[in-house]
Amino acid sequence: MKYSATLFTLCLLFTHGASADQSNVIQNYNGTGAIPDVQIPPPATETPSDAATATPPESAAETPPAVAITPLETAAALPAPAAPLTETSKYSDYALSPGDTLEISVWKEEGMKDEQYLISPDGTIIFPLIGPVLAAGKTITQLKETLTAKLADYISSPSVTVKLLNNQGNIIFVIGKVQRPGQFYTGRRIDVLQALSLAGGVTVFANESRISILRRVGNQIKVFPFDYSDVIKGDDLEQNILLEPGDTVTVP
Repeated sequence: MKYSATLFTLCLLFTHGASADQSNVIQNYNGTGAIPDVQIPPPATETPSDAATATPPESAAETPPAVAITPLETAAALPAPAAPLTETSKYSDYALSPGDTLEISVWKEEGMKDEQYLISPDGTIIFPLIGPVLAAGKTITQLKETLTAKLADYISSPSVTVKLLNNQGNIIFVIGKVQRPGQFYTGRRIDVLQALSLAGGVTVFANESRISILRRVGNQIKVFPFDYSDVIKGDDLEQNILLEPGDTVTVP
């Protein structure tokens, strides 16, 4: 019984750990069989507050938020291609002139697809089957109707498409006392003030009340007066006429 109690005490001490004082108690045990009064400390446990305040390891640091990727602009944001200059475009009221280039197609006719025609100085084009056709002075729609009517004698229900590729025939001239006299190609019909603007405006030596527009009609030349001083003040605005291809603005 004596040895059993001693063995039990030693097991408890080695299991829970013994301090220096407790070891001395065991060494001074007198073998009387009485179990000395030994205080065995409880096992250390981690408190919840310690666990909550524990610093995580560096490897467990918070992962930075993902960077949002903005998608590329769609094709809808890109600028749209220019529309062809057909009879349905804003050039539908443009009067064709010598020097303009046209593209004419007849549906289902292999020899008449996407052919280009330059309006000659006499205002005509030479078209297959029907020969010379007057184009100058007509709109694209009027020329299409003319070609359709003439081709109807050779083709059943012809379908004609006319495009204006180049309007180099729409040229006006500004001469005299302006900043940049010369000839100007315009994509549409412009008025006198716009023509003077293309030429950089009048100079300080110009006679603003004696400006005139010269227009050739057949064998005659018509003269249209233009008083710059009145027009810019808002008076006699009917003088600010639309110019025709070939018109000449003179600034004395």
